[in-house]
Amino acid sequence: MTLEDTHLGHRKRLREKFLKSGLAGFHDYEIVELLLSLGTPRRDCKPAAKAAIERFKTLRGVLEAPLKELLEIEGIGPHSAFGIKLMQEVAREFLKARILDRPFYESSQAVFDYLYHSMRDLKKEVFKVIFLNSQNQIVDTVDLFQGTVNAGAVSIREVVEGAIKYNASGLIFVHNHPSGNPTPSNADKELTRDLVAAGKLMKVRVLDHMIIGDNCYYSFAAEGLIEEYDLDYLNLRLRGTAEAKRRLYEARTNPGIDKKQ
Repeated sequence: MTLEDTHLGHRKRLREKFLKSGLAGFHDYEIVELLLSLGTPRRDCKPAAKAAIERFKTLRGVLEAPLKELLEIEGIGPHSAFGIKLMQEVAREFLKARILDRPFYESSQAVFDYLYHSMRDLKKEVFKVIFLNSQNQIVDTVDLFQGTVNAGAVSIREVVEGAIKYNASGLIFVHNHPSGNPTPSNADKELTRDLVAAGKLMKVRVLDHMIIGDNCYYSFAAEGLIEEYDLDYLNLRLRGTAEAKRRLYEARTNPGIDKKQ
């Protein structure tokens, strides 16, 4: 048996294993090996696959590696690198299609999975708005701001304009923390409070504000803060209404009070 026959037998066993049970039980390097074999069908891809995992640490790291860095690994040529990048984009589009077909509250993890691919390695904070229709279906996702996210930087006006443009009934806000720690800062909390108030004025529901960190996220809705800010806004409105009624009553019962003041 030649060395090439050994390689072909190994590759055949990997493919049969995949067809039988999917990727369950596969090591990351074996999955990369299968991908590389699509571009180089008659070459032993195991050394290149192991080298790729050693350099980029995980399967996700390999899929998201820049094309230039993939080509620096011995055994990975243009055809194999193309297959890896194509697989990454196919996976991303699949996740996007999946969340577009489902109500948000049934797929918050899917929203995170999709956005994590595009936000995990960003060096700056990026603030996104997800616009939803009345059935909580995602209409579109828009990058609104890059830089340090706070109430002064994020334009409430652009949020309002976007809600009108997409005829949105609901909003989800998402931004990343390049540090990897998704814990909200005081500025994050103040911004979220302002956004909830703006949503109330527009009669558009703010469903959540998610902060994406290193393979994790913080949800203002899950922590009860969206509901808290909703109640704060309503209480403020009630206090304002009560104060206005009190002043109107005093003006009617004491017509000269305003002149004296």
